[in-house]
Amino acid sequence: MKNTIKNFAIVALVTFTAFSFTTIEENKKEIKTDKSEVVWKGYKVTGSHEGTIAIQSGSLTFEDEKLTGGEIVINMTTINTTDLEGEYKGKLDGHLKSDDFFGVANYPTATLVFKDVTASGKNAYAVSGELTIKGKTNPVTFTISIYGSKATASLKVDRTEYDVRYGSASFFDGLKDKAIYDEFDLVADLEF
Repeated sequence: MKNTIKNFAIVALVTFTAFSFTTIEENKKEIKTDKSEVVWKGYKVTGSHEGTIAIQSGSLTFEDEKLTGGEIVINMTTINTTDLEGEYKGKLDGHLKSDDFFGVANYPTATLVFKDVTASGKNAYAVSGELTIKGKTNPVTFTISIYGSKATASLKVDRTEYDVRYGSASFFDGLKDKAIYDEFDLVADLEF
């Protein structure tokens, strides 16, 4: 009995010591905003428009080389249409920045916070997070792929969940070919 207690005490001490010195290496990698890009694409009955928007700041968190979290802040004042030029580009950029759409004077940033990250393939992760636009936060899910120091993520956003209702057939009748679809796409190419 004495040896059993002594052996148990030794095993407990060794286990406690091993866990005390075993650390999970957490590594927060800042997103290089000058080498990263977010492309948006919005759809309407008669076609689509697309453009870019700048990342203000962000980081991805890794534990032992596995993605575990992240946060990205978007500078909404940089909304830029890339499929138009001249007067039409200026009008659309201005309208997207106005209160009809994203109200960038009052809401200059949007944020995406990773809440739960699960490996879904060799370099892919399924992410559940929270997206905040115009002060409204809603859950989102998306996939992100990581290759070395680069990542690509894409997600669909229902703008009406963020009080962006202009031209939405979900809220206004009789729009016909002036209707703008509720969902838009975001594709982020990140370097960290």
